[in-house]
Amino acid sequence: MIVRLSQEGDIKALEELIRRIQKKVFAMFSYLTDKRQDVSDLTQEALLKTVKSIHSLKDVHCFKSWLNHIITSTYYDYTKKHQKDENVDYDEDKLLELKDKIGCEPGEKCLFAEIDTIIRFALLSLPETLRIVIVLREYEGLSYEDISKLTNTTIGTVKSRIARARTKLQNQLKEFI
Repeated sequence: MIVRLSQEGDIKALEELIRRIQKKVFAMFSYLTDKRQDVSDLTQEALLKTVKSIHSLKDVHCFKSWLNHIITSTYYDYTKKHQKDENVDYDEDKLLELKDKIGCEPGEKCLFAEIDTIIRFALLSLPETLRIVIVLREYEGLSYEDISKLTNTTIGTVKSRIARARTKLQNQLKEFI
């Protein structure tokens, strides 16, 4: 209903829709890039694209898939512009340093924040092609078919990349799990 009202020009509905999706969009980008300023910029850009093109959405029931397409294409555009920046080398010493911090501060909240940081760091160490598919599968819960469409790859390639991403993550996180 809120999507349909947004398409019809209801500003209040559009504001509410953006309010509802902004955290999800921000979270997706935070798992795809480690530069906080870029995460904010990407989020703003994706939300702006959503507002500008909401009228082009043909089926309101496909909003989630349509939004994932906007997020994915925004991220791909970003990586094309910043390819030289993407060759950041994440060393395992930083992962071990984070591991040492887990036990030193009390409280579950701190523990979960540290674990989230470690997982995010491990995700960011993956090559872009593996990172995008694992985030779409594990965080968004998309099917192989949907990921295939969003990334313009075959289902077999998606399955292979997800398997490789899982293996790499397991290897990086084996000391933590």
